[in-house]
Amino acid sequence: MLANAEIVRRFLETKHQVHPDVVNYIREQNDPSLIDRIAAAAGDALVVSTEHVPGLKKVRDGTRFLVDPELEVIVGSAGSSGSVSGHEDAVHYFRNRYNTLSSMIRTRMTAMPVEALLKSPGRYRDEECSIIGMVVEVRTTPKGHRMIEVEDPTGVIRVLFNKGHDEAFEEAERILPDDVIGVKGKLSGDGGLLFAEQLVRPDVPINNAPFKSDRPGKAVLISDVHVGSDTFLQDAWNRFADWLQDSDASYLLIAGDLVDGIGIYPGQENELTIKNIYEQYDVFAEMLCDLPSRIRIVAAPGNHDVVRMAEPQPAIPQEFAANFPSNCTLVENPCLLNLQGVRVLMYHGRSIDDMIGLIPGASYERPGEIMVEMLKRRLLAAPYGMRTPIAAMKTDRLVIDPLPEILLTGHIHICGLTRYRGVLGVNAGTWQSQTSFQKQMNVHPTPGRAVVVDLQTLQPGVIDFS
Repeated sequence: MLANAEIVRRFLETKHQVHPDVVNYIREQNDPSLIDRIAAAAGDALVVSTEHVPGLKKVRDGTRFLVDPELEVIVGSAGSSGSVSGHEDAVHYFRNRYNTLSSMIRTRMTAMPVEALLKSPGRYRDEECSIIGMVVEVRTTPKGHRMIEVEDPTGVIRVLFNKGHDEAFEEAERILPDDVIGVKGKLSGDGGLLFAEQLVRPDVPINNAPFKSDRPGKAVLISDVHVGSDTFLQDAWNRFADWLQDSDASYLLIAGDLVDGIGIYPGQENELTIKNIYEQYDVFAEMLCDLPSRIRIVAAPGNHDVVRMAEPQPAIPQEFAANFPSNCTLVENPCLLNLQGVRVLMYHGRSIDDMIGLIPGASYERPGEIMVEMLKRRLLAAPYGMRTPIAAMKTDRLVIDPLPEILLTGHIHICGLTRYRGVLGVNAGTWQSQTSFQKQMNVHPTPGRAVVVDLQTLQPGVIDFS
């Protein structure tokens, strides 16, 4: 059983104090993963109280709390994304990203301020120096080396990854703008350049041990239904719906693009069978109502849905979801869920487009590799100002913290699985055949697939309904 002192220490590491009732509750549950989930729910609160315990009923039996075993939305419940006020929020946004990710890197290296290197270069010459900063600019030199401009709260310094250092250079080729990285290396003679010898990312700890449910439960993971498109695969969906009737699934998670939308791209009206956005959602609602009511459904938006494009995206507005069944929970994109103690980070995945365009060798055909890149960065979307619009808020909701047991993405219409340091990555595919745009891009979707994950073992299986 966890000791009280250990629980208090773990909360202090997340910059929280904790109420004794919460300490007692975690000790009784004997579940260390609760600490991360409760700390995330507490946000900026100084003291973590019972109000911050997700799914906790307001009932006590002596000193024991009764916990609702049903689905919990830890982060990303409807109405939580808020609005963006302007430039001031952007400053908070990047500062929050830097502070959160740099604290992860500091668990594996001791860094000095950039200002110290710039002011006293002679003091550190011929010694190993370590810095942590956010990437401002990335470029390749005429000789093929990788030059990175890195900024911390005290200053900016250039970092050179020499092409001759194979391992470090290979990682450096994958550095993206707005990544937060740690670098170990040596200063140049004038102190204006740091010659990198090692790159350190926030990453997933090597000893990461994912939580597994202590009772039976299965989650079905899908994405990109695209109701209303002339390429929506109704027959495949019907086979999937029939299978669900006899399945032992407890949860159905849908990671965005519920409908095809209206006016998403030029000429889309020529590829729609339902040209009214309200009707698209009404048809989707009928499809959900035909599924077994015992299954808890979670539906998030994507870039084709009727919400703002900027991430995090709000949940589908109630005026469009009025006919959705009562067993359907609407969430934001991204969101962090708790299914029987197993955390699922659900993200539609539009940033995959940017990452494939920037990372050498990345491909739509191998979505698992992109999910690994997200986990190494502990970021769902790194570059700001690219194809993926990001709402700069006071907290960066695209930071992967705490770590989930499952990362679920979609968007690229190709089913793929990966496992990285204990985290299961799932890109769920689509329910739409190849579109005209995908033909132009030579993208070959894998439609009609559902990924089923056993929550007791975290083992996935793919079922093809096409």
